[in-house]
Amino acid sequence: MATCLRLRGFTTINSRALFVSTTGFSSSSSSSSSSSSSSSSSSGKSKTGKKFMDRLTAVIDAVHDRKLPPELRGQRNNVRSETDIINVVEQRIWHSMEEGQFENLPGKGKPLKLDTNPHADPAEDTLYRILSKNGCAPEWVELNKEIRSKISEWRLSLKKAWATKCGGEHSEWVESSENLKLQLREINDKVFRYNLIVPFGRQMFGLKWEKELGYLEEK
Repeated sequence: MATCLRLRGFTTINSRALFVSTTGFSSSSSSSSSSSSSSSSSSGKSKTGKKFMDRLTAVIDAVHDRKLPPELRGQRNNVRSETDIINVVEQRIWHSMEEGQFENLPGKGKPLKLDTNPHADPAEDTLYRILSKNGCAPEWVELNKEIRSKISEWRLSLKKAWATKCGGEHSEWVESSENLKLQLREINDKVFRYNLIVPFGRQMFGLKWEKELGYLEEK
């Protein structure tokens, strides 16, 4: 039995060896073929992804190109800034003026109708019109007037106090400067509140003590 098992084992081993030798198939060849197939599939995916990105880039470029004036289409890479587009717009305006296209426009010689602001929020525009009809102004408009008036008064007081310092009255300058610094903080608090409620683009800068003194020193 032992010999038979050995023989059977031997024949089995030999049959496997024979199968490998005749077919040329082995575990190493299996792994190499799988790696080659995976590499080919990955390269295929990368090529597909590259083609997709190229097509997407072309679509984006076409969309941006459509946004340009007809004079600049097809040469988007030459447009370096908004100035190039503004130059095209100005050229159009001048050509239109030379051709007389701005003559005989509707409403020529009549005052403009500024009852509505097309760029403002409809709710805010309605509110402003109601305030205007009742002789009132928005809070930020009144606050702007108040801030500018206080800044003018404050700078006048600072100029007078600076004159006393230049006259040699140091103690009076110290007392005046402390009061002026307190007033400056109050003005800056109003500026801060103004910047919170004013429409975008109308913000103002606060006062700086050193900067104001620098203006006086230059004079």
